[in-house]
Amino acid sequence: MADQEQPVNVNSDYDLDNPITSKVGLRQGLASYGDPHFSLFLRKVFIKALGYSEDALSRPIIGIVNTYSSFNPCHANIPQLIDAVKRGVQLNGGLAIDFPTISIHESFSSPTSMYLRNLMSMDTEEMISAQPCDAVVLIGDCRNNWAKYRAGTIDIEDISAINDGLAPTAGTCGVMGTASTMACILAGLGMMPFAGASAPAVSSSRLRIAEATGKYAVEATKQLETLRPQALLTRESFLNAITVLQAIGGSTNAVVHLMAIVGRHPKVAGTIDLDTVDEIGRKTPLVVDLKPSGDNYMTDFHNSGGMLALFHEIKPLLFLDAMTVTGLTLGEEMARASFVAVPRDLSVIQPFDKPLYPVSSLVVLRGNLAPGGAVMKASASKYRRLLKHSGRAVVFRNSADMAERIDDPDLDVSPDSVLVLQNIGLVGNPGMPEAGLIPIPRKIASQGVLDMLRLSDGRMSGTAGGTIGLHISPEAADPTSVFGIIKDGDIITCDVEARLLRLELSEDVIQQRIKERSQQVEEQNMPWEARKRIRGYRGLYMRHVNQAQNGGDFDFLTAEGPNQGTVSQ
Repeated sequence: MADQEQPVNVNSDYDLDNPITSKVGLRQGLASYGDPHFSLFLRKVFIKALGYSEDALSRPIIGIVNTYSSFNPCHANIPQLIDAVKRGVQLNGGLAIDFPTISIHESFSSPTSMYLRNLMSMDTEEMISAQPCDAVVLIGDCRNNWAKYRAGTIDIEDISAINDGLAPTAGTCGVMGTASTMACILAGLGMMPFAGASAPAVSSSRLRIAEATGKYAVEATKQLETLRPQALLTRESFLNAITVLQAIGGSTNAVVHLMAIVGRHPKVAGTIDLDTVDEIGRKTPLVVDLKPSGDNYMTDFHNSGGMLALFHEIKPLLFLDAMTVTGLTLGEEMARASFVAVPRDLSVIQPFDKPLYPVSSLVVLRGNLAPGGAVMKASASKYRRLLKHSGRAVVFRNSADMAERIDDPDLDVSPDSVLVLQNIGLVGNPGMPEAGLIPIPRKIASQGVLDMLRLSDGRMSGTAGGTIGLHISPEAADPTSVFGIIKDGDIITCDVEARLLRLELSEDVIQQRIKERSQQVEEQNMPWEARKRIRGYRGLYMRHVNQAQNGGDFDFLTAEGPNQGTVSQ
Protein backbone atom coordinates (compact mmCIF):
# COMPACT_ATOMS: atom_id res chain seq x y z
CA MET A 1 0.00 0.00 0.00
CA ALA A 2 2.87 2.34 0.74
CA ASP A 3 3.94 2.31 -2.91
CA GLN A 4 0.45 3.08 -4.24
CA GLU A 5 -0.63 6.65 -5.09
CA GLN A 6 -2.89 7.97 -2.32
CA PRO A 7 -5.71 10.53 -2.66
CA VAL A 8 -4.57 13.98 -1.68
CA ASN A 9 -6.14 15.18 1.58
CA VAL A 10 -6.93 18.79 0.79
CA ASN A 11 -9.08 21.57 2.15
CA SER A 12 -12.69 21.31 0.96
CA ASP A 13 -12.10 24.35 -1.20
CA TYR A 14 -9.99 22.09 -3.39
CA ASP A 15 -12.46 19.20 -3.50
CA LEU A 16 -12.00 17.56 -6.91
CA ASP A 17 -15.76 17.44 -7.43
CA ASN A 18 -16.47 21.09 -6.67
CA PRO A 19 -14.46 22.67 -9.49
CA ILE A 20 -16.42 20.64 -12.00
CA THR A 21 -19.94 20.95 -10.65
CA SER A 22 -19.96 24.18 -8.68
CA LYS A 23 -21.33 27.31 -10.34
CA VAL A 24 -20.53 29.76 -7.56
CA GLY A 25 -17.55 31.65 -6.20
CA LEU A 26 -14.04 30.98 -7.43
CA ARG A 27 -14.97 27.52 -8.67
CA GLN A 28 -17.02 28.75 -11.62
CA GLY A 29 -15.60 29.24 -15.10
CA LEU A 30 -12.19 27.74 -14.43
CA ALA A 31 -9.37 28.14 -16.93
CA SER A 32 -8.92 25.10 -19.17
CA TYR A 33 -5.73 23.47 -17.92
CA GLY A 34 -7.14 19.96 -18.23
CA ASP A 35 -7.15 19.55 -14.44
CA PRO A 36 -9.93 21.50 -12.67
CA HIS A 37 -8.34 20.87 -9.28
CA PHE A 38 -5.11 22.50 -10.41
CA SER A 39 -7.06 25.29 -12.15
CA LEU A 40 -8.75 26.22 -8.86
CA PHE A 41 -5.49 25.87 -6.93
CA LEU A 42 -3.66 28.22 -9.33
CA ARG A 43 -6.53 30.71 -9.36
CA LYS A 44 -6.37 30.95 -5.56
CA VAL A 45 -2.59 31.33 -5.67
CA PHE A 46 -2.89 34.42 -7.83
CA ILE A 47 -5.89 36.01 -6.10
CA LYS A 48 -4.16 35.59 -2.75
CA ALA A 49 -1.28 37.64 -4.14
CA LEU A 50 -3.68 40.58 -3.79
CA GLY A 51 -4.06 39.88 -0.07
CA TYR A 52 -7.42 38.11 0.00
CA SER A 53 -8.05 35.74 2.91
CA GLU A 54 -9.76 32.35 2.79
CA ASP A 55 -12.76 33.93 4.51
CA ALA A 56 -13.06 36.62 1.84
CA LEU A 57 -12.70 34.10 -0.97
CA SER A 58 -15.43 31.87 0.46
CA ARG A 59 -18.11 34.55 -0.03
CA PRO A 60 -20.32 35.23 -3.08
CA ILE A 61 -18.28 37.25 -5.58
CA ILE A 62 -19.99 40.41 -6.84
CA GLY A 63 -18.32 41.93 -9.88
CA ILE A 64 -18.53 45.70 -10.30
CA VAL A 65 -18.11 46.73 -13.92
CA ASN A 66 -16.07 49.91 -14.08
CA THR A 67 -16.43 52.27 -17.05
CA TYR A 68 -14.28 55.02 -15.55
CA SER A 69 -11.98 56.95 -17.89
CA SER A 70 -10.24 60.31 -17.59
CA PHE A 71 -11.72 61.09 -21.02
CA ASN A 72 -15.25 60.59 -19.71
CA PRO A 73 -16.69 63.46 -17.63
CA CYS A 74 -20.06 61.68 -17.37
CA HIS A 75 -18.34 58.88 -15.43
CA ALA A 76 -15.98 61.00 -13.35
CA ASN A 77 -17.86 60.12 -10.16
CA ILE A 78 -17.64 56.37 -10.75
CA PRO A 79 -14.76 55.77 -8.27
CA GLN A 80 -17.04 57.08 -5.48
CA LEU A 81 -19.92 54.93 -6.69
CA ILE A 82 -17.68 51.86 -6.77
CA ASP A 83 -16.67 52.47 -3.16
CA ALA A 84 -20.33 52.75 -2.15
CA VAL A 85 -21.31 49.59 -4.02
CA LYS A 86 -18.39 47.72 -2.41
CA ARG A 87 -19.60 48.88 0.99
CA GLY A 88 -23.08 47.56 0.28
CA VAL A 89 -21.73 44.23 -0.94
CA GLN A 90 -19.40 43.69 1.98
CA LEU A 91 -21.93 44.78 4.61
CA ASN A 92 -24.16 42.01 3.32
CA GLY A 93 -21.66 39.17 3.24
CA GLY A 94 -20.31 39.35 -0.30
CA LEU A 95 -16.88 39.94 -1.80
CA ALA A 96 -16.81 42.94 -4.16
CA ILE A 97 -14.29 42.96 -7.01
CA ASP A 98 -14.33 45.75 -9.58
CA PHE A 99 -12.93 45.38 -13.08
CA PRO A 100 -12.79 47.66 -16.15
CA THR A 101 -14.60 47.60 -19.44
CA ILE A 102 -14.68 50.01 -22.38
CA SER A 103 -15.59 53.61 -21.50
CA ILE A 104 -17.57 55.50 -24.15
CA HIS A 105 -18.38 59.20 -24.20
CA GLU A 106 -20.26 60.78 -27.09
CA SER A 107 -17.84 63.66 -27.54
CA PHE A 108 -14.70 61.51 -27.23
CA SER A 109 -15.67 58.57 -29.46
CA SER A 110 -14.64 58.58 -33.11
CA PRO A 111 -16.46 58.15 -35.39
CA THR A 112 -19.39 57.82 -32.93
CA SER A 113 -20.31 56.26 -29.61
CA MET A 114 -22.89 54.08 -31.38
CA TYR A 115 -20.09 52.60 -33.50
CA LEU A 116 -18.50 51.31 -30.27
CA ARG A 117 -21.67 50.35 -28.37
CA ASN A 118 -21.76 46.75 -29.59
CA LEU A 119 -18.04 46.34 -28.90
CA MET A 120 -18.64 47.61 -25.38
CA SER A 121 -21.46 45.12 -24.86
CA MET A 122 -19.30 42.27 -26.15
CA ASP A 123 -16.40 43.31 -23.91
CA THR A 124 -18.68 43.54 -20.88
CA GLU A 125 -20.44 40.22 -21.55
CA GLU A 126 -17.20 38.35 -22.20
CA MET A 127 -15.45 39.74 -19.12
CA ILE A 128 -18.44 38.84 -16.94
CA SER A 129 -18.47 35.33 -18.42
CA ALA A 130 -14.71 34.88 -18.23
CA GLN A 131 -14.34 35.86 -14.59
CA PRO A 132 -15.88 34.17 -11.52
CA CYS A 133 -18.80 36.44 -10.69
CA ASP A 134 -21.96 35.29 -8.92
CA ALA A 135 -23.65 38.60 -9.71
CA VAL A 136 -22.56 41.92 -11.18
CA VAL A 137 -23.35 45.58 -10.68
CA LEU A 138 -22.95 47.71 -13.80
CA ILE A 139 -22.12 51.38 -13.30
CA GLY A 140 -22.41 53.62 -16.29
CA ASP A 141 -24.01 56.55 -15.63
CA CYS A 142 -26.81 72.97 -24.42
CA ARG A 143 -27.92 72.97 -27.89
CA ASN A 144 -30.48 75.83 -27.81
CA ASN A 145 -27.73 78.30 -26.93
CA TRP A 146 -25.64 77.13 -29.88
CA ALA A 147 -28.62 77.71 -32.17
CA LYS A 148 -28.89 81.25 -30.81
CA TYR A 149 -25.19 81.80 -31.46
CA ARG A 150 -25.60 80.62 -35.07
CA ALA A 151 -28.57 82.95 -35.47
CA GLY A 152 -26.50 85.88 -34.20
CA THR A 153 -28.67 86.63 -31.18
CA ILE A 154 -25.79 85.92 -28.76
CA ASP A 155 -22.12 86.67 -29.44
CA ILE A 156 -18.83 84.82 -29.00
CA GLU A 157 -18.33 86.15 -25.46
CA ASP A 158 -21.77 84.88 -24.44
CA ILE A 159 -21.27 81.42 -25.92
CA SER A 160 -17.82 81.18 -24.29
CA ALA A 161 -19.29 82.00 -20.89
CA ILE A 162 -22.01 79.40 -21.46
CA ASN A 163 -19.34 76.85 -22.38
CA ASP A 164 -17.66 77.40 -19.01
CA GLY A 165 -20.82 76.86 -16.98
CA LEU A 166 -23.08 74.55 -18.99
CA ALA A 167 -21.78 71.36 -17.34
CA PRO A 168 -21.00 72.51 -13.79
CA THR A 169 -20.34 69.02 -12.35
CA ALA A 170 -19.40 65.53 -13.41
CA GLY A 171 -22.23 63.17 -14.28
CA THR A 172 -24.85 62.90 -16.99
CA CYS A 173 -26.84 65.73 -18.55
CA GLY A 174 -29.39 67.43 -16.32
CA VAL A 175 -32.21 67.18 -18.87
CA MET A 176 -34.09 64.15 -20.21
CA GLY A 177 -31.16 63.23 -22.44
CA THR A 178 -30.18 59.73 -23.46
CA ALA A 179 -28.38 58.81 -20.22
CA SER A 180 -31.24 59.91 -17.97
CA THR A 181 -33.74 58.27 -20.30
CA MET A 182 -31.93 54.94 -20.17
CA ALA A 183 -31.72 55.14 -16.38
CA CYS A 184 -35.49 55.65 -16.19
CA ILE A 185 -36.02 52.78 -18.62
CA LEU A 186 -33.82 50.48 -16.52
CA ALA A 187 -36.04 51.28 -13.55
CA GLY A 188 -39.05 50.54 -15.76
CA LEU A 189 -37.50 47.20 -16.71
CA GLY A 190 -37.05 46.42 -13.02
CA MET A 191 -33.27 46.31 -13.30
CA MET A 192 -32.30 49.11 -10.90
CA PRO A 193 -33.57 50.80 -7.72
CA PHE A 194 -36.23 53.41 -8.44
CA ALA A 195 -34.29 56.36 -7.01
CA GLY A 196 -31.17 55.44 -8.99
CA ALA A 197 -32.74 56.83 -12.15
CA SER A 198 -32.91 60.44 -11.00
CA ALA A 199 -30.59 61.11 -8.04
CA PRO A 200 -28.07 63.85 -8.91
CA ALA A 201 -24.61 62.56 -9.82
CA VAL A 202 -22.78 64.36 -7.03
CA SER A 203 -25.38 63.85 -4.30
CA SER A 204 -25.07 61.68 -1.21
CA SER A 205 -28.30 60.01 -2.35
CA ARG A 206 -26.45 58.57 -5.32
CA LEU A 207 -23.90 56.96 -3.01
CA ARG A 208 -26.57 55.50 -0.73
CA ILE A 209 -28.32 54.06 -3.77
CA ALA A 210 -25.02 52.55 -4.90
CA GLU A 211 -24.62 50.93 -1.47
CA ALA A 212 -28.16 49.53 -1.67
CA THR A 213 -27.39 48.17 -5.13
CA GLY A 214 -24.48 46.23 -3.65
CA LYS A 215 -26.90 44.73 -1.14
CA TYR A 216 -29.33 43.72 -3.90
CA ALA A 217 -26.48 42.08 -5.82
CA VAL A 218 -25.58 39.87 -2.85
CA GLU A 219 -29.24 38.95 -2.33
CA ALA A 220 -29.56 38.12 -6.03
CA THR A 221 -26.95 35.37 -5.65
CA LYS A 222 -29.52 33.52 -3.51
CA GLN A 223 -32.14 33.66 -6.29
CA LEU A 224 -30.01 33.29 -9.40
CA GLU A 225 -32.51 31.25 -11.39
CA THR A 226 -35.33 33.78 -10.96
CA LEU A 227 -33.31 37.02 -10.96
CA ARG A 228 -31.01 36.41 -13.92
CA PRO A 229 -31.89 39.03 -16.57
CA GLN A 230 -33.31 36.51 -19.05
CA ALA A 231 -35.58 35.07 -16.34
CA LEU A 232 -36.53 38.39 -14.75
CA LEU A 233 -37.22 40.28 -17.97
CA THR A 234 -40.49 39.39 -19.66
CA ARG A 235 -42.49 40.96 -22.44
CA GLU A 236 -44.42 42.86 -19.77
CA SER A 237 -41.13 44.26 -18.42
CA PHE A 238 -40.38 45.76 -21.82
CA LEU A 239 -43.90 47.11 -22.21
CA ASN A 240 -43.46 48.87 -18.86
CA ALA A 241 -40.16 50.33 -20.06
CA ILE A 242 -41.74 51.63 -23.27
CA THR A 243 -44.59 53.14 -21.27
CA VAL A 244 -42.01 54.95 -19.13
CA LEU A 245 -40.22 56.15 -22.28
CA GLN A 246 -43.42 57.72 -23.60
CA ALA A 247 -44.45 59.17 -20.24
CA ILE A 248 -41.12 60.94 -19.69
CA GLY A 249 -40.71 62.17 -23.27
CA GLY A 250 -37.44 60.29 -23.42
CA SER A 251 -34.64 60.30 -25.94
CA THR A 252 -35.20 58.80 -29.37
CA ASN A 253 -31.89 56.99 -28.85
CA ALA A 254 -33.66 54.80 -26.30
CA VAL A 255 -35.71 53.23 -29.07
CA VAL A 256 -32.58 51.91 -30.79
CA HIS A 257 -31.12 50.61 -27.54
CA LEU A 258 -34.39 48.97 -26.47
CA MET A 259 -34.78 47.21 -29.81
CA ALA A 260 -31.24 45.86 -29.43
CA ILE A 261 -32.00 44.52 -25.94
CA VAL A 262 -35.28 43.00 -27.12
CA GLY A 263 -33.49 41.35 -30.03
CA ARG A 264 -31.10 39.55 -27.69
CA HIS A 265 -33.79 38.09 -25.42
CA PRO A 266 -34.71 34.60 -26.68
CA LYS A 267 -38.24 34.74 -25.22
CA VAL A 268 -39.07 38.33 -26.16
CA ALA A 269 -37.39 38.80 -29.56
CA GLY A 270 -40.00 39.01 -32.31
CA THR A 271 -42.81 40.02 -29.95
CA ILE A 272 -41.88 43.71 -29.66
CA ASP A 273 -40.95 46.06 -32.49
CA LEU A 274 -41.25 49.72 -33.50
CA ASP A 275 -45.01 49.35 -33.92
CA THR A 276 -45.21 48.34 -30.25
CA VAL A 277 -43.50 51.61 -29.31
CA ASP A 278 -46.08 53.53 -31.34
CA GLU A 279 -49.06 51.54 -30.03
CA ILE A 280 -48.08 52.18 -26.42
CA GLY A 281 -47.49 55.85 -27.22
CA ARG A 282 -51.06 56.24 -28.46
CA LYS A 283 -52.40 55.58 -24.97
CA THR A 284 -49.61 57.08 -22.86
CA PRO A 285 -49.61 60.79 -21.95
CA LEU A 286 -46.41 62.77 -21.47
CA VAL A 287 -46.55 63.67 -17.80
CA VAL A 288 -42.96 64.69 -16.96
CA ASP A 289 -42.23 68.35 -17.66
CA LEU A 290 -38.51 68.23 -18.52
CA LYS A 291 -36.37 69.67 -21.28
CA PRO A 292 -36.35 69.25 -24.24
CA SER A 293 -40.11 68.55 -24.28
CA GLY A 294 -40.75 70.76 -21.23
CA ASP A 295 -38.99 73.33 -19.08
CA ASN A 296 -37.37 71.60 -16.10
CA TYR A 297 -34.37 69.46 -15.13
CA MET A 298 -33.63 66.01 -13.69
CA THR A 299 -33.07 67.43 -10.20
CA ASP A 300 -36.61 68.80 -10.34
CA PHE A 301 -37.87 65.37 -11.35
CA HIS A 302 -35.97 63.75 -8.49
CA ASN A 303 -37.30 66.30 -6.00
CA SER A 304 -40.81 65.61 -7.29
CA GLY A 305 -40.53 61.98 -6.23
CA GLY A 306 -38.70 60.63 -9.26
CA MET A 307 -39.58 57.25 -10.71
CA LEU A 308 -41.70 56.13 -7.77
CA ALA A 309 -43.96 59.15 -8.11
CA LEU A 310 -44.08 58.62 -11.87
CA PHE A 311 -45.02 54.95 -11.45
CA HIS A 312 -47.92 55.94 -9.20
CA GLU A 313 -49.09 58.53 -11.75
CA ILE A 314 -49.11 56.07 -14.67
CA LYS A 315 -50.06 53.02 -12.58
CA PRO A 316 -53.13 52.13 -14.72
CA LEU A 317 -50.81 51.54 -17.71
CA LEU A 318 -48.24 49.33 -15.96
CA PHE A 319 -47.94 45.57 -15.58
CA LEU A 320 -47.53 45.45 -11.83
CA ASP A 321 -46.72 41.71 -11.74
CA ALA A 322 -43.45 42.24 -13.61
CA MET A 323 -40.47 41.23 -11.45
CA THR A 324 -37.68 43.55 -10.28
CA VAL A 325 -34.10 42.92 -9.13
CA THR A 326 -35.20 43.34 -5.51
CA GLY A 327 -37.03 40.02 -5.74
CA LEU A 328 -40.39 41.78 -5.51
CA THR A 329 -42.82 42.60 -8.29
CA LEU A 330 -43.12 46.15 -9.50
CA GLY A 331 -46.42 46.52 -7.68
CA GLU A 332 -44.99 45.14 -4.44
CA GLU A 333 -41.95 47.41 -4.68
CA MET A 334 -44.20 50.44 -5.28
CA ALA A 335 -46.32 49.50 -2.27
CA ARG A 336 -43.41 49.17 0.15
CA ALA A 337 -41.42 52.21 -1.03
CA SER A 338 -42.31 55.69 0.17
CA PHE A 339 -41.60 59.24 -0.93
CA VAL A 340 -42.48 62.71 0.25
CA ALA A 341 -45.43 63.93 -1.78
CA VAL A 342 -44.81 67.28 -3.47
CA PRO A 343 -47.65 69.77 -3.96
CA ARG A 344 -48.96 69.66 -7.50
CA ASP A 345 -47.95 73.22 -8.22
CA LEU A 346 -44.34 72.42 -7.29
CA SER A 347 -44.08 69.04 -9.04
CA VAL A 348 -42.80 68.54 -12.58
CA ILE A 349 -44.91 65.36 -12.79
CA GLN A 350 -48.22 66.40 -14.30
CA PRO A 351 -51.58 64.77 -13.50
CA PHE A 352 -52.44 61.80 -15.69
CA ASP A 353 -55.60 63.56 -16.89
CA LYS A 354 -53.86 66.93 -17.43
CA PRO A 355 -50.61 65.95 -19.15
CA LEU A 356 -47.97 68.10 -20.77
CA TYR A 357 -48.70 66.39 -24.10
CA PRO A 358 -51.81 64.24 -24.62
CA VAL A 359 -50.34 61.05 -26.12
CA SER A 360 -47.54 59.82 -28.39
CA SER A 361 -44.54 61.82 -27.28
CA LEU A 362 -42.48 59.55 -29.53
CA VAL A 363 -43.99 58.38 -32.81
CA VAL A 364 -42.98 55.88 -35.48
CA LEU A 365 -43.43 57.06 -39.07
CA ARG A 366 -43.63 54.85 -42.14
CA GLY A 367 -44.23 55.27 -45.85
CA ASN A 368 -42.23 54.88 -49.04
CA LEU A 369 -39.49 57.05 -47.53
CA ALA A 370 -39.12 54.87 -44.45
CA PRO A 371 -40.59 51.38 -44.94
CA GLY A 372 -38.42 50.13 -42.07
CA GLY A 373 -39.58 52.99 -39.89
CA ALA A 374 -38.46 56.38 -38.64
CA VAL A 375 -38.68 57.83 -35.14
CA MET A 376 -39.68 61.36 -34.14
CA LYS A 377 -40.10 62.99 -30.73
CA ALA A 378 -43.26 64.86 -31.64
CA SER A 379 -43.53 66.47 -28.21
CA ALA A 380 -40.23 68.30 -28.81
CA SER A 381 -41.49 70.03 -31.97
CA LYS A 382 -41.18 73.80 -31.62
CA TYR A 383 -43.75 74.52 -34.36
CA ARG A 384 -46.67 72.08 -34.18
CA ARG A 385 -47.71 72.98 -37.74
CA LEU A 386 -44.63 71.09 -38.95
CA LEU A 387 -46.15 67.84 -37.66
CA LYS A 388 -48.27 67.93 -40.82
CA HIS A 389 -46.19 69.48 -43.54
CA SER A 390 -45.10 69.19 -47.16
CA GLY A 391 -42.05 70.98 -48.50
CA ARG A 392 -39.22 71.01 -51.01
CA ALA A 393 -36.19 68.95 -50.07
CA VAL A 394 -32.79 70.52 -49.52
CA VAL A 395 -30.43 67.55 -49.61
CA PHE A 396 -27.01 67.13 -48.03
CA ARG A 397 -25.17 64.00 -49.16
CA ASN A 398 -23.28 63.57 -45.88
CA SER A 399 -22.00 65.51 -42.88
CA ALA A 400 -19.09 67.02 -44.80
CA ASP A 401 -21.42 68.29 -47.53
CA MET A 402 -23.70 69.79 -44.89
CA ALA A 403 -20.82 71.52 -43.10
CA GLU A 404 -19.67 73.03 -46.39
CA ARG A 405 -23.03 74.33 -47.63
CA ILE A 406 -25.42 74.80 -44.69
CA ASP A 407 -24.48 78.47 -44.17
CA ASP A 408 -23.93 79.35 -47.82
CA PRO A 409 -25.87 82.58 -48.48
CA ASP A 410 -26.80 81.18 -51.89
CA LEU A 411 -28.32 77.97 -50.49
CA ASP A 412 -31.77 77.55 -52.07
CA VAL A 413 -33.73 77.15 -48.85
CA SER A 414 -36.79 78.66 -47.18
CA PRO A 415 -38.41 78.15 -43.75
CA ASP A 416 -40.80 75.67 -45.37
CA SER A 417 -38.05 73.54 -46.87
CA VAL A 418 -37.36 70.01 -45.63
CA LEU A 419 -33.71 69.55 -44.67
CA VAL A 420 -32.42 66.09 -45.59
CA LEU A 421 -29.12 64.65 -44.37
CA GLN A 422 -28.17 61.35 -46.01
CA ASN A 423 -25.46 58.76 -45.33
CA ILE A 424 -25.07 59.16 -41.57
CA GLY A 425 -26.59 55.77 -40.83
CA LEU A 426 -25.15 52.66 -39.25
CA VAL A 427 -23.17 51.64 -42.34
CA GLY A 428 -22.98 54.87 -44.32
CA ASN A 429 -21.09 56.91 -41.72
CA PRO A 430 -20.45 54.35 -40.11
CA GLY A 431 -21.90 54.36 -36.60
CA MET A 432 -25.03 56.52 -36.86
CA PRO A 433 -23.69 59.78 -35.33
CA GLU A 434 -25.80 62.27 -33.39
CA ALA A 435 -25.91 64.61 -36.37
CA GLY A 436 -29.65 64.38 -36.90
CA LEU A 437 -30.12 67.82 -35.33
CA ILE A 438 -29.38 69.47 -38.66
CA PRO A 439 -28.61 73.14 -37.94
CA ILE A 440 -31.08 75.72 -39.17
CA PRO A 441 -29.25 77.40 -42.09
CA ARG A 442 -27.79 80.69 -40.90
CA LYS A 443 -29.78 82.75 -43.43
CA ILE A 444 -33.00 81.22 -42.03
CA ALA A 445 -31.98 81.27 -38.36
CA SER A 446 -31.16 84.98 -38.64
CA GLN A 447 -34.84 85.54 -39.51
CA GLY A 448 -35.81 84.16 -36.10
CA VAL A 449 -36.83 80.71 -37.37
CA LEU A 450 -36.35 78.16 -34.56
CA ASP A 451 -37.49 74.94 -36.23
CA MET A 452 -37.78 73.25 -39.60
CA LEU A 453 -38.76 69.74 -40.65
CA ARG A 454 -35.50 67.78 -40.72
CA LEU A 455 -34.86 64.17 -41.74
CA SER A 456 -31.87 61.87 -41.48
CA ASP A 457 -30.82 58.25 -41.13
CA GLY A 458 -28.73 59.19 -38.09
CA ARG A 459 -29.42 59.84 -34.41
CA MET A 460 -29.98 62.94 -32.30
CA SER A 461 -28.93 63.69 -28.75
CA GLY A 462 -31.68 63.31 -26.20
CA THR A 463 -30.89 66.86 -25.08
CA ALA A 464 -32.02 68.25 -28.45
CA GLY A 465 -35.47 69.23 -29.70
CA GLY A 466 -37.21 70.09 -32.93
CA THR A 467 -39.39 68.51 -35.62
CA ILE A 468 -36.88 65.88 -36.62
CA GLY A 469 -37.36 62.43 -38.18
CA LEU A 470 -34.53 60.05 -37.31
CA HIS A 471 -33.27 56.48 -37.79
CA ILE A 472 -34.81 56.36 -41.28
CA SER A 473 -34.61 52.79 -42.56
CA PRO A 474 -33.35 51.50 -44.88
CA GLU A 475 -30.53 54.00 -44.46
CA ALA A 476 -29.33 56.02 -47.44
CA ALA A 477 -26.21 53.86 -47.94
CA ASP A 478 -28.42 50.87 -48.81
CA PRO A 479 -28.75 50.77 -52.63
CA THR A 480 -32.47 49.95 -52.24
CA SER A 481 -33.17 52.94 -49.96
CA VAL A 482 -35.71 55.50 -51.13
CA PHE A 483 -34.20 57.92 -48.62
CA GLY A 484 -30.92 57.61 -50.51
CA ILE A 485 -32.35 58.76 -53.85
CA ILE A 486 -33.96 62.04 -52.73
CA LYS A 487 -32.84 65.05 -54.78
CA ASP A 488 -33.07 68.80 -54.22
CA GLY A 489 -36.55 70.07 -54.99
CA ASP A 490 -38.38 66.77 -54.42
CA ILE A 491 -41.54 67.18 -52.38
CA ILE A 492 -41.63 65.37 -49.04
CA THR A 493 -44.73 64.95 -46.88
CA CYS A 494 -44.72 64.30 -43.15
CA ASP A 495 -48.03 63.65 -41.39
CA VAL A 496 -47.52 62.62 -37.77
CA GLU A 497 -51.20 61.97 -37.09
CA ALA A 498 -51.26 59.55 -40.04
CA ARG A 499 -47.76 58.27 -39.11
CA LEU A 500 -46.68 59.00 -42.69
CA LEU A 501 -43.34 59.93 -44.24
CA ARG A 502 -43.54 60.01 -48.03
CA LEU A 503 -41.54 61.06 -51.06
CA GLU A 504 -44.00 62.49 -53.59
CA LEU A 505 -42.71 60.68 -56.67
CA SER A 506 -44.25 57.97 -58.83
CA GLU A 507 -43.14 54.40 -58.23
CA ASP A 508 -41.64 54.27 -61.74
CA VAL A 509 -39.39 57.26 -61.05
CA ILE A 510 -38.39 55.86 -57.66
CA GLN A 511 -37.42 52.48 -59.14
CA GLN A 512 -35.44 54.10 -61.95
CA ARG A 513 -33.47 56.19 -59.45
CA ILE A 514 -32.82 53.12 -57.28
CA LYS A 515 -31.51 51.23 -60.30
CA GLU A 516 -29.16 54.06 -61.18
CA ARG A 517 -27.96 54.41 -57.60
CA SER A 518 -27.32 50.69 -57.22
CA GLN A 519 -24.94 50.85 -60.15
CA GLN A 520 -23.27 53.92 -58.65
CA VAL A 521 -22.76 52.20 -55.27
CA GLU A 522 -20.98 49.29 -56.94
CA GLU A 523 -18.95 51.30 -59.44
CA GLN A 524 -17.76 53.87 -56.88
CA ASN A 525 -17.15 51.30 -54.13
CA MET A 526 -19.42 53.12 -51.69
CA PRO A 527 -19.64 51.92 -48.06
CA TRP A 528 -22.40 49.35 -48.68
CA GLU A 529 -20.14 47.67 -51.26
CA ALA A 530 -16.75 48.51 -49.72
CA ARG A 531 -17.63 46.86 -46.39
CA LYS A 532 -17.21 43.42 -47.96
CA ARG A 533 -13.46 43.94 -48.06
CA ILE A 534 -12.74 46.18 -45.04
CA ARG A 535 -10.60 44.53 -42.34
CA GLY A 536 -10.53 44.83 -38.55
CA TYR A 537 -13.32 45.97 -36.25
CA ARG A 538 -14.65 48.41 -38.84
CA GLY A 539 -15.14 45.60 -41.32
CA LEU A 540 -16.78 43.41 -38.68
CA TYR A 541 -19.06 46.28 -37.70
CA MET A 542 -20.12 47.25 -41.21
CA ARG A 543 -20.74 43.68 -42.37
CA HIS A 544 -22.79 42.56 -39.39
CA VAL A 545 -24.61 45.59 -38.01
CA ASN A 546 -28.40 45.44 -38.32
CA GLN A 547 -30.54 48.39 -39.33
CA ALA A 548 -32.03 50.78 -36.80
CA GLN A 549 -35.41 49.05 -36.42
CA ASN A 550 -33.49 46.01 -35.17
CA GLY A 551 -31.48 48.06 -32.71
CA GLY A 552 -28.29 48.47 -34.74
CA ASP A 553 -27.01 45.32 -33.05
CA PHE A 554 -24.63 42.81 -34.60
CA ASP A 555 -26.62 40.01 -36.21
CA PHE A 556 -24.51 37.37 -34.47
CA LEU A 557 -25.38 38.79 -31.03
CA THR A 558 -29.13 38.54 -31.47
CA ALA A 559 -31.23 35.69 -30.11
CA GLU A 560 -31.85 34.57 -33.69
CA GLY A 561 -28.15 34.43 -34.45
CA PRO A 562 -26.19 35.50 -37.55
CA ASN A 563 -27.64 35.76 -41.01
CA GLN A 564 -26.69 33.01 -43.39
CA GLY A 565 -24.88 35.43 -45.70
CA THR A 566 -21.69 37.33 -44.96
CA VAL A 567 -23.28 40.77 -44.84
CA SER A 568 -26.15 41.90 -42.62
CA GLN A 569 -29.02 43.64 -44.38
